[in-house]
Parts: sequence; structure tokens; C-alpha cells
Amino acid sequence: MKSSCEQPVSSNYKGSIDSLDRVPGSICSEPGPSESKLSRTSLWSGFLVPAFSIFETYSESKGCEKKECSTRSYGWTAAVKRVMNISSMRRIHERVLGLNKTGIASSTSDIWLLGVCYKIYQEGSSVDPVHTDGFFAFVEDFSSRILMTYRKGFAAIGDSRYTSDVNWGCMLRSSQMLVAQALLLHRFGRSWKKPLHKPLDQDYIEILHLFGDSESSAFSIHNLLQAGQAYALAPGSWVGPYAMCRTWESLARCKVEETEPENQSLPMVIYVVSTDEDGERGGAPVVCVEDVFRSGFEFSRGQVNWTPVLLLVPLVLGLDKVNPRYIPLLGSTFTFPQSLGILGGRPGASTYIVGVQDDKAFYLDPHEVHPVVDIRRDNMDADTSSYHCNILRHISLYSIDPSLAIGFYCRNKGDFDDFCLRASKLADQSNGAPLFTVTETRNSARSASQQDTLSDGDGANKEDDLPKTATQEEDEWQLL
Repeated sequence: MKSSCEQPVSSNYKGSIDSLDRVPGSICSEPGPSESKLSRTSLWSGFLVPAFSIFETYSESKGCEKKECSTRSYGWTAAVKRVMNISSMRRIHERVLGLNKTGIASSTSDIWLLGVCYKIYQEGSSVDPVHTDGFFAFVEDFSSRILMTYRKGFAAIGDSRYTSDVNWGCMLRSSQMLVAQALLLHRFGRSWKKPLHKPLDQDYIEILHLFGDSESSAFSIHNLLQAGQAYALAPGSWVGPYAMCRTWESLARCKVEETEPENQSLPMVIYVVSTDEDGERGGAPVVCVEDVFRSGFEFSRGQVNWTPVLLLVPLVLGLDKVNPRYIPLLGSTFTFPQSLGILGGRPGASTYIVGVQDDKAFYLDPHEVHPVVDIRRDNMDADTSSYHCNILRHISLYSIDPSLAIGFYCRNKGDFDDFCLRASKLADQSNGAPLFTVTETRNSARSASQQDTLSDGDGANKEDDLPKTATQEEDEWQLL
């Protein structure tokens, strides 16, 4: 009988940086006392066989010449180094990302994954939550999201010598995942699940091709770095969420100028939500309905009244950690049908957060290294296993970097109106500290801001003369 760490999921996922304490193709939850020994034994047997298979090459012959003995010794040394290197990488990865190994079974709360609710507990039922239909449906949905990871062996980026983005491209990869999810929503709808049989769907292959690692792929790391030069993007350098959002905006604008509307690689306008002064004076970002419609009209060159929109909301929600007042609000954004998740993680280690349960955040991790894969548009039998993950990882929302970006996709005007309604209700529940707000026009936003200032009267000036407490300083909200 398999432990909870060894429950199979339909996927061809081949290994990961988690290989030391998770079985590939599994859902990881904390094993119970009776299961720990079984899962650990099966795991190490699976890991040690391939890692030390090199020993078998030299164990058949007892007699060897001096040269052969040296080769044998090198085999042992190389194998031990391999084990130590993988172990070290794993420990560093856990330390940086703060991986949480606590099982989902410890909570019976609903799981929200990009606007879809999965109930893993039925009142009065004695079934373990991880064995319910709701949980398996959640895992199927999770493993269907497109995964972008570090790649090695691609053509050099521009004039640089970089042929891999290992150790610096995690924010770029996280953003690719979010945009890929927007394209999945646009082409297939939210109910889409990854194909289990070949030939694969043409639209699915085309989406993967867009994110290939070459200049010929529209949304490759090569083209993102080119488009982001104005925001200090460069090979080998880490980038923050705000610069990443603006980079996607610039790249999309370039594609619009180069291509007719009906042939756009990204058939939606990208709208970066910011404050009235683009973040220079702080304050909650504002979704201006008038601006969104104008952007869509310009995108279509006046051919249609509405264009699908990808909303990106870059935020800074604290100093060295997220202010706790924002945690419930962040979790609530995953209940929006328009949710595209969050670009976030620990400092210096970006991930793509796709779901929440209580204060746990489920994420896709770009910090795995795969060889470059050439997904051609006409290859319906392509190996896409490295573009999906069936290993659940989660961290606490309280542990994520306060610098992050939230994404939403609105297909039509009705979808956008629903988003605005939900966003306005969420702002009303924020006790004066919303993630972002919604306004019809920029003028109305300025008027509201000025009215708030006037209503404070002289009292505001008196408060400015008073020393601020540590709590007040931490509560100040500012857009990066």
C-alpha cells in the first residue's frame, strides 16, 4: 500500500530538484508514523539505484590493471560528488524558498485554484481529504497548468554568452507561466486539462511554441530581455515584478505595431495597473475603466469596441515581509473567475503562485533545470512532459516577498464588469488598505484623492507633526 507521498498522478513528469524527498509523479504530504519508513525506503531505493549504477560497471571484474583501478576510483568519486551536489542543491532550495512539507491532510478547508473551488472535505465523511474526488480533481487541474523552468543549451542571448538562465531567470519564467495561463484561458476556457493522448491539440502546441527558447518564439526569454532593456533587464541579472510587468507591456506593444490585429501572438491587450502618478507618490493602484477601454480600442486599431485584457497589478505590500492585513485580500483574489495567480516567492526566488488553502500558497517552481526543447508548430507528437508538474509545493502566504504582481484575464466586457464588481467589493472589505481600487475615469480618481485630503483638514497637518510608531511605518503602502 502506497503512502500519501506516493499517490500517482497522470503525468510523465521526469524528476525535479525535489527528488531527494519526493517521488516524481506524486503528491507530497507529510507521511504518518507508519508510512514514513515505507515512503523513505522506496524513495531512497529509487534514488540510489540510478545514482550509484555507475558502480556496477566496475564490479564485474575483480582483477584490474592500474589504469582500470584509477578509473574505478574515479567512478566512486564522481558518484559521491553527484549525491553530495544534489543534496546541497536541495538544502539550498528549501532554505531559500522555505518549502513547507506539512501535508494538505492537516486542513479540510476548500482549495482555490485560479478561480475554481475544490472541496476536499464533506461534513460527516470519514474519508481522508487527500483521497476525495475533490482533491484528485484539484491535482489534475494543478498539473495541467503550464510549467516554465530554467533551460540550458539554447542559442546565446543577444551579444552575451548566456546559453542558460539558471540561477537568474526565475522571474522571467514565472511571468511566462502567468501569460501562458492567460493564453490557455483565451483559447480553451478555464475547464481545459492537459491532453493525455497524442496527437496533441494544435492550439496547445502553438502556445508552447510561443515560449520556446529562441528569438523566433514570440515570448522567449531572448525577446523578453530585448523588450525590457529600458527597465534594466539583462542576461544574468535578476528582475523585480514591476519591471517584469512593464516589460510584458512593452513586448506586447511591439508585437501590435509589427502585426495585424487578427494575427497577434498575444490576442489581448496588456494593462499594467498603477497609481495616478505611476507609483511615484505611492497609494493603491487604480484600475481605470476608461483607460482599459481606450487601450483595447487602440490594440484593435478601432475595429472592435472590446478587446480581451490581461491586467497586471504590481504591488509592494510591506518592507521585509507582507503586512498581515493584506494576507486575506491576497487569498481572496484566487476566488475571482478572472484570476491568473501571483508572481511571487521568497526574496531572490520567484515562483508562480496558482492557488491557496487557508494561508498556504500552492505554486509552480521554475527552479528546475531542463535541456532546451524545440516545440515546433507542426509537431503534434512533441514531448511536453517538462512543461507540467504533478508535485504539489506550498509555502505560507506570510513568507512570500512583499514585492509581487497579481494577474487577471477578462475575455469580454461582461467578464470585465464582473471583475470590477468583485474588486470593488474586496476594496470595501479592506478597512482602508485595499490592494487596488476601480474607478471610471482618471479625473474621478483624482477628485476622490483630493476630497480625502481636504476632509482631513488641519487635523492631518497636526498628525504629520507627531512621531510615527513602528506599526504606522510598517503599515504605509507604496507601489514599487
